[in-house]
Amino acid sequence: MRTGLERLLDNLDSLRGKRVGVAVNQTAVNRDLDHLLELLRAAGVAVRRVFTPEHGLHATAQDMIAVEGGVADNAIVSLYGKTVDTLRPSATLLADLDVVLFDIQDIGSRYYTYQATLGYMMEVAATTGTRIVVLDRPNPIDGVSVEGNVVEPGYESFVSAYPLAVRHGMTMGELAYYFRDVVGIACEIDVVPMDGWSREQWYDECGLPWVYPSPNMPTLDTATIYPGMCLVEGTNLSEGRGTTRPFHLLGAPWLDGNEFTRLCRLGAADAGLDGVAFRAASFEPRFQKFAGQPCHGTEIFVTDRLRLNALLLGLVTLEAAIRADPHQFRWRTETYEFVDEPIAIDLLLGSAEGRVALESRLSLRDLVDRWTATRPEWDKARANCLIY
Repeated sequence: MRTGLERLLDNLDSLRGKRVGVAVNQTAVNRDLDHLLELLRAAGVAVRRVFTPEHGLHATAQDMIAVEGGVADNAIVSLYGKTVDTLRPSATLLADLDVVLFDIQDIGSRYYTYQATLGYMMEVAATTGTRIVVLDRPNPIDGVSVEGNVVEPGYESFVSAYPLAVRHGMTMGELAYYFRDVVGIACEIDVVPMDGWSREQWYDECGLPWVYPSPNMPTLDTATIYPGMCLVEGTNLSEGRGTTRPFHLLGAPWLDGNEFTRLCRLGAADAGLDGVAFRAASFEPRFQKFAGQPCHGTEIFVTDRLRLNALLLGLVTLEAAIRADPHQFRWRTETYEFVDEPIAIDLLLGSAEGRVALESRLSLRDLVDRWTATRPEWDKARANCLIY
């Protein structure tokens, strides 16, 4: 199995003499862990400008922390600054480039902002005539499984920028085709596809090293549960940031960990949630929510990733938290990814329907089944953009 980067290195002639930019972070490596910037430099291909996504070039910044450009003359451009305008490069920063190589590892969930960065860059490139070349990589949590609803109009944000399902089952190259052909972004794009990747494969079946794509995505197991457990960001619970088990740990100082875990297990049984186990746990985040305070809650273990519906897992844990302490549980109402309204949970879920279902104690299994039933047109559009 070979990534798009590794295939590009077979033939760099198309880049010689071109004004080249790259959009990368630390994941843009080959299987020997050599970075794209180093490989281009060694091959004599000059890079005029480097664009970096949320968390920065080396993924040292936490979520929603502004990253400034690195050096003078716009040689390093951060696409995650202090204002919403920084999420897109200015047209002047693309106009003097012939091509931008885009090589950033996604994790297969629409909340994960790197695919939004690709779409936003394509929007600007469409106005400047700059070609975007996507060096494709695997969807780490397989390219078959799809979960959840599609973003409704009025609920777009950086975590739900385009009409995608929560777990979209696409590679970054396929998303580029989707943005062009379905969303209608009239950008000149090329995709350098992978060799030897099948849609059923998970990342650990590809023979590639796992370079963590962001500070709180340390393992493939974390990516596996992220389509559901990212929803905790839309609450006043800790999602385990500031610990060594982000998204696997969740809780708060006021929760009874044993009771909360019991309710998680009960909710999982009621919803027919398989492939996961819960352990009552206490933890102390070192930063972000409840930094330095003992929290009590649960720890999530993946027991069978092929049977697990991660979105349903997230909904089950939120329902358990509401039941465990309805007086202290709150939805997050602070500005979230530059948006004040709708609130964070609605932005994440792409509509208010999920929040209302949780508040009304509606069947979570019926909810996710209904979302699946609303997707036939989107599923068909997705299928037309698949490469593998």
